[in-house]
Amino acid sequence: MSRITGVSEQKANLFVRLAYWFSKKRVGKVVEPLAVSAHHSWIFRGYGAYEFALEQAHLVEGKTQSSREHQSRDIDRLSILN
Repeated sequence: MSRITGVSEQKANLFVRLAYWFSKKRVGKVVEPLAVSAHHSWIFRGYGAYEFALEQAHLVEGKTQSSREHQSRDIDRLSILN
């Protein structure tokens, strides 16, 4: 439990309510750091961008893995030819 209480849905603006809705959809509840960061708009935006980037990070890993697989296949083909 944090020392600062989060912004309630009744006092939240439209943007914060939208983020709360996404949080409930993804996690099942409004996560506490999201509610606390809603007190300051720039921190709230930064936290949202950070969480979005973390969620999308697995895509980079997959692309990296895919290119490694292609490289290893190319190396295998070259070793067969030699």
